[in-house]
Amino acid sequence: MKKLILVSNDDGYMAKGVRELMGMLAPYGEVVAVCPHVGRSGQSMALTFDAPLRIEEVESPVAGARLYSCSGTPVDCVKVSRECVLGGRLPDLVVAGINHGSNASVNVVYSGTMGAVQEGAMWGVPAIGFSLTSHDADADFMAVRPAVDALVPKLLEEGLSEGLFINVNVPHGVAHAPMMFCRECKAHWSEEYQQYKDPMGKTFFMLAGHMVNDEPESTDTDLYALAHGRTSVVAELLDRTAPAPQVPAWLRTLASK
Repeated sequence: MKKLILVSNDDGYMAKGVRELMGMLAPYGEVVAVCPHVGRSGQSMALTFDAPLRIEEVESPVAGARLYSCSGTPVDCVKVSRECVLGGRLPDLVVAGINHGSNASVNVVYSGTMGAVQEGAMWGVPAIGFSLTSHDADADFMAVRPAVDALVPKLLEEGLSEGLFINVNVPHGVAHAPMMFCRECKAHWSEEYQQYKDPMGKTFFMLAGHMVNDEPESTDTDLYALAHGRTSVVAELLDRTAPAPQVPAWLRTLASK
């Protein structure tokens, strides 16, 4: 039986990134993609509680692969797919992307694409997300193919330890960017919202801002890798429990009473 690869994203089922990814994955198994019907960027691990989910099979861009549109978030797409699309079968691999834009550093927290990856990891399934550092709707996603070809076969063969997932970011415009295993860079978003006035004179705000690297001198981070024309590969954990040495003594004492 062919390996079953479940695909999702947060840019929607019509996005070029996911359609290109389906073609890249087709040689490695049976590809089933379940993606939001519209863009759902920045949804992280949001779930839909207040509306029914609607799933529709749409024309696949890849022969032999299946593509579905789902009215929910990226995590909804992954969660609902197991019972309602895959017939209860657990996929052998969950892959999300190819995201239009970087999901490096702190972006992994906000990303709907990486939310889908984490949902897959919660099943105990190897899970990986691919992103290209370009927001261009018609970007050249072939730059991601070497990373897909290097990592996907190993994940299908070797798997990952429980609770681990992988975040891959590929620099746009770099041919054959070498991969660099690195860590998530400490960074933050600055001037996140811009203020405007509507025609009625009422104030409103729009998300904007830019990312600030908090450790620009470090040479082992994903932002360093991307800035130097390399593909960043970061192993992330679902378990967010703080290491004991980082927990204040007063809190450990309080919790032990």
